[in-house]
Amino acid sequence: MSDRGYRRPRPLSPLREHLRDTFWSAPTMGFVCVFVLWLAASAVDEEIVAVLQREEAYDELGSLISFVQDAKTIVTTISSAMMTFIGVVFSISLVAVQMASGQLTPRVVRIFVRSRISKLTLTVFLATFLFSLLVLTSYESEADPRLVVSVPLLQSMLTLVLVGLSLLLFVVYVSATLRLMQVGPVVDRIARDSFRVLGRMPRGPGGPEGLGPETGRVVHEGRAGVLRDVNTARLVRAARRQDVVLRLIPRIGDFVVPGTPVLAVHGGAVPPRSRLRYSVSVGVERTLHQDLAFGLRQLSDIALRALSTSVNDPTTAVQCLDRSIQFLAALVHLPLGTVHHRDRSGRVRLVQEGPGWESLVDLAFEEIRWCVAGSPQVSRRLLAGLDDLLLLAPEKRKQPLVRHRALLVQAVERTVPVAADREFALLPDRQGIG
Repeated sequence: MSDRGYRRPRPLSPLREHLRDTFWSAPTMGFVCVFVLWLAASAVDEEIVAVLQREEAYDELGSLISFVQDAKTIVTTISSAMMTFIGVVFSISLVAVQMASGQLTPRVVRIFVRSRISKLTLTVFLATFLFSLLVLTSYESEADPRLVVSVPLLQSMLTLVLVGLSLLLFVVYVSATLRLMQVGPVVDRIARDSFRVLGRMPRGPGGPEGLGPETGRVVHEGRAGVLRDVNTARLVRAARRQDVVLRLIPRIGDFVVPGTPVLAVHGGAVPPRSRLRYSVSVGVERTLHQDLAFGLRQLSDIALRALSTSVNDPTTAVQCLDRSIQFLAALVHLPLGTVHHRDRSGRVRLVQEGPGWESLVDLAFEEIRWCVAGSPQVSRRLLAGLDDLLLLAPEKRKQPLVRHRALLVQAVERTVPVAADREFALLPDRQGIG
């Protein structure tokens, strides 16, 4: 078996990806950073006051107190208006996301949740609000330069800086949200995410032969849900300590229920449950972290919705086909299917089933092909894409493409009665109708 393209998984990669799928992690870290920044700024402001008092520069200190008192009005206004501003901005954003999910697919919401600019904007907005409240606690009623302890000069300046940053991020955030409502940027984002998954996915042909007899199974004891990812580094480590080979029974993206087997053990006893804890992650929906096929699933969903009679938008379906064909073209020479994860000594410790070439081709084209008989734009683009992939594919991978092309021709010939219309619909065109 060849392990060309194999990358050893990083132990913390599942945790990092799960944090990206949440919307609370970035604001929480922002709150901590803001509190630390406020403490540091308070210490600097107190040191400035102490230095001026030691040098008996009371006139300069009095001017400083007067300036800060004027700035207090601005900080108070900021603290009272910031939460209202946050509520309005994100209420409009949620409406935009809802419109995009209805127009394209509900899975587009995931793009908003994982968007770095969305999280950064929310974090800076909330940080500005929290920092302004903390700064207000630093203002003193004492106006005598000889008795004052702290003058929040640096804190007030930092508040203004945060407001400026918030306004800049607001413009960027609105631009990013508007792009979320456009088909082209969404489809491009799905494709780019899919290529990132492909870049970090271990690949290698082969099957479970040679593993020896199955000696045990590990059943799923958690909640029911979609298998989002597995901590391959933890499973390889557990198998090495037990001197066995583990085989993942469900594929990434499968729905698993409690009591069903998730791991098969070959060559020895089942590893202790403590060593397998947190090695399998189950959630309510699929993610792109380790799911090579999920990008194609999203593109197919968008295309199918566009081809429905209620929407009737074949151009969107063509855009989805463009990206699906691009992704399959990148896969056409890569080893797919079963992946063998090895330990440091090179011994296979974990066998994981992945999607094969035929299943990926079916996912990209099967459902769309059923809906294109009445849309010559889509049938022409699909034929052109299949012809391009046939030119790129090695001989052993041409059969699924030939099958889909033949079935598409049969479907058009069966449903289009006029010969001229059939000829037009079956003319390959990379633009659909160029």
